[in-house]
Amino acid sequence: MGTVLITGANRGLGLEFVRQYVASGHQVLACCRNPQSATALTELATESPQVELLALDVTDETQINQLAKQLHGRAIDILINNAGVLGEQCAELGKMTQADWLSVLTINTVAPALMIQAFASHVAASEQKTIVGISTRVASIEDNGSGGMYSYRASKAALNQILKSAANNLQAEGVKTLAIHPGWVQTDMGGENATFTPQQSVSGMIAVIDQLTPEASGSFKVFDGSDIPW
Repeated sequence: MGTVLITGANRGLGLEFVRQYVASGHQVLACCRNPQSATALTELATESPQVELLALDVTDETQINQLAKQLHGRAIDILINNAGVLGEQCAELGKMTQADWLSVLTINTVAPALMIQAFASHVAASEQKTIVGISTRVASIEDNGSGGMYSYRASKAALNQILKSAANNLQAEGVKTLAIHPGWVQTDMGGENATFTPQQSVSGMIAVIDQLTPEASGSFKVFDGSDIPW
């Protein structure tokens, strides 16, 4: 089995990705901002030698580049850019501020771009050669029938463009990219009334990731494998 690097691995979808990839025999590089306070993730790391717990604040460019240097020579089969925010404080006209906008963009858009830049060679050196961005259906311009969610929609639409560009720029190295919608999931972000459990969502996303072909690189899909219009 290969190696998977996951950002935002301390809770929600990130934590479930760690659980499921460990269960299938992968080595997992689990990144989060404060490992010392990530109780569930720390327990997983203690129980399984397959989990390497790494401190990473994705809003800090220096930390991203330092981690890439620390992992120099390590092949990363799957890079999952999972860390993200909903941006509720910057969702409606009349309530948005520049500071809130920049905060959302830094986490949802700039951080994944810098992660791809820093770890492209690690991914290219692997067997599976896959870069994933956790996107959302509401990033679809064609599917936007209600407006609102300004910073979340825009930051994730920009993430999709980053993944599409990377699909083109890294094609020669055999690297594939995927923007994927996890569904409405019962996490801190999705809320307890959401439709799907983290287990259902992540198992579906892993199946889509595993089935990604070079021809489908740069695509935008749901966790069930269906396509989403841009």
